[in-house]
Amino acid sequence: MLSKIFGWWEGATIGTRFTIAKRGRFVGQDENGNRYYESRDNVSYDGRKRRWVIYDGYAEASKVTPDWHGWLHYTFDLPPTEQPLPRRAWEKEHLPNMTGTPLAWRPPGSLAGDAKRPAATGDYQAWTPE
Repeated sequence: MLSKIFGWWEGATIGTRFTIAKRGRFVGQDENGNRYYESRDNVSYDGRKRRWVIYDGYAEASKVTPDWHGWLHYTFDLPPTEQPLPRRAWEKEHLPNMTGTPLAWRPPGSLAGDAKRPAATGDYQAWTPE
């Protein structure tokens, strides 16, 4: 119960859910389960409708896909549910930042990986001060 009151890093708190119910309008959901909202009135200082995201799970900004990122930052007027971002053939799928997680890339010889360094090739000459 306390995590729902104070745990903003694991989704919306009770206060945020109350604000969404009172002032927010559901716009859409991405493939990661993040839910996007827009205010019903112009409450922002610059006269635009405020936009926000409620993360599915841990709050990590890199979990927002590029099309929704553009909508959140007013680059696109219409959300991706109404006007999807055109995809090029060479574009890769969006991946969140995995740094600091068990799924992070570990280079060969890393202490967090298998800790087995490759054998030296003999092309290195150590520096010695004179």
